[in-house]
Parts: sequence; structure tokens; C-alpha cells
Amino acid sequence: MSADQILEALDPEQREVATALHGPVCVLAGAGTGKTRAITHRIAYGVRVNAYAPQSVLAVTFTARAAGEMRQRLRALGAHGVQARTFHAAALRQLSYFWPQVVGGQMPQLVEQKAPLVGRAARQAGLTPDRLTVRDLASEIEWAKVSLVSAQDYEQRVASDGRATPAGTSPQQVADVMRAYEEAKTEAVVVDFEDILLLLADVIGRHGEVGDQIRRQYRHFVVDEYQDVSPLQQFLLEQWMGDRRELCVVGDPAQTIYSFAGASPRHLLDFTRTHPDATVVRLVRDYRSTPQVVNLANGLMSQRGSSRAGVELISQRPSGPEPIYTAFDDEAAEADGVAARIGALIDAGIPASEIAVLYRTNSQSEALEEALAERGIGYLIRGGQRFFDRDEVRKAMVLLRGEAVAASEAPLGERVRSAIADAGWSEEAPAARGAVRERWESLEALVQLADDFAADAGGEATLREFVEHLVERAQAQHAPAVEGVTLTTMHAAKGLEWDAVFVVGCSEGLMPITLAETPEAIEEERRLLYVSITRAREHLHLSYARARKAGARSSRKRTRFLERWWPEAARPRTTRVSRAQRLEGLDADQAHLFEALRAWRLGVAQEASKPAFTVFTDPTLIDIATTRPSTLGELAGVNGVGAVKLEQFGAAVLRIVADN
Repeated sequence: MSADQILEALDPEQREVATALHGPVCVLAGAGTGKTRAITHRIAYGVRVNAYAPQSVLAVTFTARAAGEMRQRLRALGAHGVQARTFHAAALRQLSYFWPQVVGGQMPQLVEQKAPLVGRAARQAGLTPDRLTVRDLASEIEWAKVSLVSAQDYEQRVASDGRATPAGTSPQQVADVMRAYEEAKTEAVVVDFEDILLLLADVIGRHGEVGDQIRRQYRHFVVDEYQDVSPLQQFLLEQWMGDRRELCVVGDPAQTIYSFAGASPRHLLDFTRTHPDATVVRLVRDYRSTPQVVNLANGLMSQRGSSRAGVELISQRPSGPEPIYTAFDDEAAEADGVAARIGALIDAGIPASEIAVLYRTNSQSEALEEALAERGIGYLIRGGQRFFDRDEVRKAMVLLRGEAVAASEAPLGERVRSAIADAGWSEEAPAARGAVRERWESLEALVQLADDFAADAGGEATLREFVEHLVERAQAQHAPAVEGVTLTTMHAAKGLEWDAVFVVGCSEGLMPITLAETPEAIEEERRLLYVSITRAREHLHLSYARARKAGARSSRKRTRFLERWWPEAARPRTTRVSRAQRLEGLDADQAHLFEALRAWRLGVAQEASKPAFTVFTDPTLIDIATTRPSTLGELAGVNGVGAVKLEQFGAAVLRIVADN
């Protein structure tokens, strides 16, 4: 491409970025505004007009996927030789090169898993941690290191920040673990990922010739996702640059959602204070989302009370459907309603891979997995495991199988609670964040499933039947799928986009989450919802459940963040129709068919030694009797008839319908 051709592909604001080749440059880029296009074209344009030598440019970002995309685009633009890497990849390359020169010998081995060393350090500090506590301690050590907080300063820092420590540990104990962990690494002659940045910054600071050599090599720096820079990364960036001014940073303060891991938007927000003569460009043209999605995103962030937290987007797409707001009676109804709408979108021609369901916590996925599996809709879990593959759930299943062998007349819920206490369940939810809380939420989901199972069986269900029910659910949710709907947490969705996005659990306690107690934490929850909304190109569905389970008190309230937009039409509570009322509404032929289906179900259940409702529930049989399906396709549309049951019982049910 010629220089003019490179610029022709850009809008006016992107072109302003591309032609700002020198001096400090700050690009405030809203969601979907083409920031990667702008900065790659800036680099390519600088190379094309001989302002940059390709080898003198270092572009850093936060994920290997983003760095790979940047390299691919630069090659397509003819900017061969530009280095586009993550912070850690760039630092490791430099440290490996300079280590033999300034330290001597081989660089220590990089340890990819902290857990064994952290576990040893915790035991040396007098703790007896389980696997999840070790994981949370490792995360806390990472936060301290990227935040440049030493063991000596840790107690004071967490007190001033109001930061909660991992479950069951005091700040003093965490500090002791940090000291023991560093000693364990030294003894093992290994370094961790955070050490790569710390050691390189130290080498540059101690050895002037190293800094000089790096600055002769790299004269121009570009930092993507600058709102996520940690104090440690900022410190290394300053070491790389020295007194240079050739820095271009790109970011969006409204998308800062990782402060719990050390990310800080302060460096982006204060960039013009640090560099008073910086060129500032705002990218506001949103090419991803429809005006309806963009208007909601803008309105959400306009409530934040801060004029420094992002840009106001202007959609460049044609008008699309309005966001849909739905209040469901309970979580099962929410999951089933979402699955039904997903099925309708797929029938309308939207590929399953262009649909995503976003939730706040991993434990919310189970009901969604079941609802999608019941409808034969394939799905993929991104950034996490399927519910029944999680370690704590697998362990709980083993404990429940063992308990089911023992004779007991105790109620099902009581037996389940007692059995899985050894897996980490307790009556009270742990106050701590992290892996310990996630484990409890998964186990609590099993407890609630047991209560629902017992209620559906009229209190007569046994633990053995419940275990069989869990096994069936696990099998139904593991149908292989190449093309599938994406299920993922809101955090893991950042950087991605889909034609249709469902944001579930939009209620107080989940959005914002209960653990968000400070004004800063609540604002981060608002930004997390903003990120979730802006993942949608055209179809956006927002929902919550008024109660956890059917028949429970409707105590949940929709999130405060959406109060202004939630339409009156979405508020009324739907009237529940009892089984008796539905039976009374059947005509004579429908009632006759219902009884025939019940008789068939009883025979199947007795042959399999299972409760009748595990074959089909009464509401499902009533729906079959009412709709009288004549094909497998029509039967698949009945609520409660999933892919597994369709294959097992579909032909028999259709024969009964035809015979009656």
C-alpha cells in the first residue's frame, strides 16, 4: 500500500491517530471504534513515510491473541519487522538476551504454576491450606507483585485499600507466605511471570548500558489497552523509554474491569497531566453495535458521575431491534426462556457461534447448560469448565454416591448438605472472593438442586434417585457440539463480540455482586455491565429472576444500573397456573391422551426403577396432550423434551398420540 492508501481506509479520527507520528499521543477509544485498526495503520503509515524503521517499533498489549492479531494486520499493511508482543513476551525475550551478559550463566527456569511453591510457603508460615486457598494465595501474591507491594508493606496497603485477604488468612499471614514464597523460589532457582518484569526493570536500572542498548533498538512505543496497565508494567515501560517521548497509548477507562488483579486506569486518566503537550484523539464512531445498543451503553455510563471515564459512542450501523428486558419468575424459567429465544434466533438464521450468554459467576452456567441441552442446542464454555466437570462438583458426586449406599431416613436436603460439607460446603457463604467463593457457589447450586428435586417428588425422593438424576443431567449436558452458543463470564467476554448477546442475572446481588461494597467496587461493576452490553452487535437481551426457584418468594430486585430503562411491560409478575388448573382446562380428548401418557410413563419408570417424573414431568405431558405433536420436530418444541429424551422416548410418545 502507498501512504495515501493506508490513510484512505480510515475515518477522520482514525486518520488523526495515524498521522500523529511523534510526541506523546493518547487515544481514547470507545468499544467497537476500531482502535486496533487505528494504531496498526499509524505504525504502517509511519514506516511507509520513513518516520519509523520497522525494527525500532515495539507495540505491547495484554494477550497473545491480541498481539497475534496486531502482527497479522501489520504484515498485511506491509509493516514487516515491527515487534508486537505481550508485556511478558517482550520482557522475557530481552531478559534472556541480557542475563548472561550482566548476571552470568543461565537464566533461572520459569515456573508456570505457582501452586506447589505457594503451598509449601503457606505450610512454612503455619497454615494448613487446601487447594483452593493455595490458588487464592497465589492470586494475592500476583496482585501484590504487579502492584509493587512488598511483604513488608502488605498489611498497611490492604488496610488502606480495604482489600479482603484470601479466606481464613490474616494480612500478617499473607505477608509471611509472601516472604516464604520468595525464599522457596530462590532455593529452587526459579522465577515466576511477575519476576520477568521485575528483574528486567531492575537490570535496566542497575546497568545503564542495558537501558541504552534497548533504547537504541526501540525508539517508538505503542501500548494497547492502556487502562489495564499495572504499576509494575508502567514501571517497566518507563525503564524502556528513559527520557524518550515517543509513546502512543490506547485505551478506554470505561472498560477497566480488572482492578482486583492490579490493573489501574490512573495512568491513562492522568496521561495529559504527565504529558501536558500530548496529542489526544477520541475515537467515538462505533462500527460494532446498532444505535439501540449504543444508546443504552452511553446512558449507562452517563450515570457514573465522572466526566473522565470514557467517550460517548456514535453508532455507525443501521437501526436495529431495541434491547429486550425480561423479568422471569425464577432461575429455571430464566434459563429456559433464554434457551427458547436462542432457539428462535438460530431458526431465524443466526449461527449458534454468533450467540453468547454472559453471566457474573461461573455457578450460573449450570441452569443454562441444562436448558440448552434440553432443547438440543450445542454450547461451548469459554474461560471455564462445564458445571459437572468442575473439581468440586466431581468430588461432591463421589461423596454423594458414598452417602447413598448408607441407610438413612433423613430428608434428602439434609443428607446432601451433610455429605458435601467435606467438599467445602457450609451453611454460610464465605466472605472471601476468589476460588474459595467459587467452590462454595458450585456446591450451593447442588444443594439447591437437591431441594428442587425433593420438592418435585413431593418429599419422597431418595439420595440414590438424586444421584442418578445428577448423572443424567451431566450426560445430557455433554453432547458434543462443534457449532455452539458461547457461555462465558462477563470478565472473559472482554475483547469479543457476537451478533446476539444475552446478559442474565441482572439483579441486585449479582450486578453489582454482593462482594462489591465500596463505591469504587460498585462503579467497576457498572463498567463490567457496560463491557457486556457492548459485546452485542445487534440483538441484546437483559434478564433476571425474581426468585431462585419456583414457588419461592419474589425477593430479588433488578439491578440499579438498569432501573432507568427497564420498561413497565417487563415488570408484571406472570401468573403461575397450577397443575390442577391446567388439568381442569383440558377437554375430554386431551384428558384421555394425558392419562394414556401417564400410564405409559409409569410403565417406563417401573421398568427402570426410577421415579415417574424423571421420565417426563406432568407439565410436559400436559403440553404434549394439548399440542398433540405428530412429528419428532414438533415434539422437540415441547418444553421439557430435550435431545436425550427425544431419542429415548420420542417414537413411543408419538405412537401414543397417534393411537389416541
